[in-house]
Amino acid sequence: MLGNLTPTVRTILVINVLVFLASSVPELQRNIDLLSLWPLHSTNPLQSLPFAPWQLITYGFVHFETWHLFTNMFALYMFGPDVERLLGTRRFQVFYGTCIVGAALAQQLVTSTIHPTAVATVGASGGIFGVLLCFGMAYPQRRLMLIFPPIPMPAWLFVTLYGVLELYLGVFGLNQGVAHFAHLGGMAAGYLLILYWRHQARQRRVN
Repeated sequence: MLGNLTPTVRTILVINVLVFLASSVPELQRNIDLLSLWPLHSTNPLQSLPFAPWQLITYGFVHFETWHLFTNMFALYMFGPDVERLLGTRRFQVFYGTCIVGAALAQQLVTSTIHPTAVATVGASGGIFGVLLCFGMAYPQRRLMLIFPPIPMPAWLFVTLYGVLELYLGVFGLNQGVAHFAHLGGMAAGYLLILYWRHQARQRRVN
């Protein structure tokens, strides 16, 4: 089962689990909080920590709830290895990091303008959504079986519907407590990077 894991996916899984375990240690709680993504301009400065540049990356390795950690890591386990084999380890690392940062920037934009908040953002979802997008583009006809509803569908349709759902929930402010625009930001950053790599490949062929 674990033999399916690729090097970077394995490392990301281990780091996320270790940070989750560390977050349960009271003496380390503030250090973990400093890794979370805090808004640029909090609506309640007394209840939040300051933003720091490293948080644009570190928040993607922080989870405080077991279910949040499980769903993100399960999705990474399911789709990450195929994407890492497709891109290669080095490019996958760049891709995943770009999606994490893109998701963070989208979330900061939203919390600074549309939905001000003093709550920190945590979780690997931005990177996971980028991985899902790449998987859907690379293997559009791969059949996926959903848990709910329990029907198979091609990967391209699954990714498209998921993206539309996130947009709908984000625009109408539904399912609050979930960073929908961060998810979309991760997908957008991943898509732009894929387009850039494709442009590079075409340029090399022309030259």
